[in-house]
Amino acid sequence: MLLHLVAEFDLQRDVVPWLAARGWAAALDTSGKSSALYVVNVERNSKIIYTWKGNERNTHIGLYDLQTKQNEHLYMFERDLRIISCSVNNERTLLAVSFRQYTEEERVSRLLQSVSKYLTLLIEIHPINNVRVLKAVDSCVQVQFLYPVEGRNNSTESRLLLVSEDKYIEQFDIHVAEEEYKVVIQNSGQLPRARVADDLIWAQWDMMEQRLFYIVPKESRSTLKCVQFYPDESFNSILESHLDISVNDTQLKLVNFGYDHCQDQDVASKSLNLQVFTSKAGGLCVCCSLASDTPDEIRYSIYFLHKGYNKTFTVSLERTESHQLKEVAFMNLDYYVAAYLPGQFLHLLNIEHPDLLCYSLFLTGEDARIDMLQNCSIQSPLMSTVLDCHVGSMYAVSISDSALLQFLQNSKQDSERLAALHCALLYFQHTEDLEMQIIWWISENLSTCHSFDPIQEFIIASLYCRMCPETHNLDKLLPYTSLLDWIGIIPGVTCATDIISLPVLEFQNSKGFWEKLNSNLESVKYAEPHLHYHSNVLRREWRNLSEEREERRATAYLRNIFENAKKVLSHLDTWDSEERLVPLFQEEDYQQQLLMGLMVAQLKDHLMRHLQYVGKKKIDQIVLDYVANLLNLVHRIMKEVWRRYQLHSCIFCFDERGSTGEFAVFHIMSRILEAANGMCMPLPPGFHTLHFGLGVRCLPLHTLLHYIDTGVLRLTETCVGKLLKDLDDTEKNEKLKFSIVMRLPEALSQKVRQFWNHPINANFIARKYVKLLLEKLGNRQSSSPIPERLSVPVEFLPLNYLTNMLAEIENQGVHPYEKQDHVNVRFVEETALKHTMTFLGLKYS
Repeated sequence: MLLHLVAEFDLQRDVVPWLAARGWAAALDTSGKSSALYVVNVERNSKIIYTWKGNERNTHIGLYDLQTKQNEHLYMFERDLRIISCSVNNERTLLAVSFRQYTEEERVSRLLQSVSKYLTLLIEIHPINNVRVLKAVDSCVQVQFLYPVEGRNNSTESRLLLVSEDKYIEQFDIHVAEEEYKVVIQNSGQLPRARVADDLIWAQWDMMEQRLFYIVPKESRSTLKCVQFYPDESFNSILESHLDISVNDTQLKLVNFGYDHCQDQDVASKSLNLQVFTSKAGGLCVCCSLASDTPDEIRYSIYFLHKGYNKTFTVSLERTESHQLKEVAFMNLDYYVAAYLPGQFLHLLNIEHPDLLCYSLFLTGEDARIDMLQNCSIQSPLMSTVLDCHVGSMYAVSISDSALLQFLQNSKQDSERLAALHCALLYFQHTEDLEMQIIWWISENLSTCHSFDPIQEFIIASLYCRMCPETHNLDKLLPYTSLLDWIGIIPGVTCATDIISLPVLEFQNSKGFWEKLNSNLESVKYAEPHLHYHSNVLRREWRNLSEEREERRATAYLRNIFENAKKVLSHLDTWDSEERLVPLFQEEDYQQQLLMGLMVAQLKDHLMRHLQYVGKKKIDQIVLDYVANLLNLVHRIMKEVWRRYQLHSCIFCFDERGSTGEFAVFHIMSRILEAANGMCMPLPPGFHTLHFGLGVRCLPLHTLLHYIDTGVLRLTETCVGKLLKDLDDTEKNEKLKFSIVMRLPEALSQKVRQFWNHPINANFIARKYVKLLLEKLGNRQSSSPIPERLSVPVEFLPLNYLTNMLAEIENQGVHPYEKQDHVNVRFVEETALKHTMTFLGLKYS
């Protein structure tokens, strides 16, 4: 089971024992199926209001405090009533109750009496005192006190919402005063009231943020509106959005305005199944269950209003027994919206990144099972909380990290792997143990992922998760995935995407959710995908600078680039002072430092274009953290792989073959290199040296050379120099050395060939030297004196002619190997004689 539920409240556990201790539980059915005890409302301050029938069929109202775990008796009616709605103010001095005045038995005897069907009362309960009638009508009324200020303890004012079945909502202002240790309502006449909404067909109350969502039908389209209530007792309409939802219901549907147990059983299945969910990051979704023409299909739509499109899903059911087909229940998990059909499926829809279907989890069978929720009569009064209205239990809902990792291990399709990996990286707080398990999974499944690179996803998503909380709107500028598109399918699920108009916001100086939603809408207007940083320009610039000649590298621009790289590496050193298990960061790497510095410069330019208000100093810090975190993540992968395969800290011993573990690590490093090349991402200095060292130990010569020729392995000064010095000159080693030397770039060749004192190497150097001198000669003529060479002249006319000509070129100031003084005409002459004598089988002295 992927979802983990913890019972925060249960009527049978938290209330029934308390009632039994006071002698009030005798009339209750302890099986938990009785309607005599049920939850009526959940207030913002963690108070749950419930009602029950006493021994003499009196109707009681009680309150349970989730924080103190205490019950409190609020009020008792000396009649058998059906409580429809109930709410208590923050100070617990006033109680609003709406109920039906008579039972079914009494209805027959009162048919001729002019008694209103429903009654709404306002009761003073500190202590129990006066009762005031707010409504006496034939239409049902719901009540809800406002809690506009968090932590407010004492106030002389309360505000109450009344929602009428006649499709209007009004607000009552109530002023109270303390008189002789009791709180009484000051208003002697009618209470001041204000109309909040009219002609609505659906409404939902958001208790935590104190806002009211409601829908007004207009022909084929409907308009979603939102009213925000403020601490200063004002309210205003702040949002309007047109939805392509045809509302045919004539009865008002309410969400989170209390829980009428009987009404849920009677008419809930026939009314509009629609809910609005918000997220902490400024996401706004409308979830709606749709009618289906096919009995074995379920349809539902999710309107991602903060993104400007909606997705309609059609799910083919595995079992089509009619008694099991119920409506989809929706749950708000903040980062996800869950669509749940008991016994069929659980669909976790990504709110933050809904564009790619592969980042939403679709589960069936055992993974989708939720033992505690076997019916659809559930609501989400709070974020990551569900209330089972029939059972009377409220649960905290979260995604189980252990179940998710198990699902990741058992997943057979790329869509499942991507969704689970994305959830593990972005939903959970990163811990060392979680990262370790993800890295281990990646190392085992590199060859099973076909439509994406798990190393790229791990690095990009981890960087996104680490960096975005630092600065507002940074999440819109940094990439969260390496994928540009995904064309895979989810078996049994079809999805249709439609563009919708963006909501219209009307607010001034509003913070929190509305500010974040407005920022999300602005990013959609300015083509959100183009705001994300990408590496196309970086790759082109890096390639151009890498190909420049060495004498052109000492420019001010390049000096600044390498200064950026030094800052990144020094920044990284302050994070990890312990001895590194993996031998990285121990040498300079021109190419990788160039890429580091370029990434710093270009990412800084990208952020400065969109985050100017943050300031240059802050952006500099963000960029340094980003690139340093990137290198640190690569080192983290290497460290976990190193530990898993129990490799030693130093493996540069070339006279032994590599172990099975070393070969596995070499393969993983090759995939890291492939991932880095795909994203144009720098690698820690020393990575190529370590990779090449493992390649020498693990690969046969022809494979090693093929990897070098194709660019999988890159020759570095450290590793080639050690190989030339440490390996003796056996026939096998000579072949290896000569093959490596032949493939060295010119700049690197001049540095490392001196480490191999061997005729083959000397011959190669001499040939190269002659070739370079002759290329420099051109058509120039000179009659400069011939310098002294060998103390004993050699009567070998071809060689004498060649050395005289080379000496003339040298005297013209041409010297290709200026950093190696011993490579000159005399060196060429000696090498030529040695090679000739060896070739003829003669001894050279």
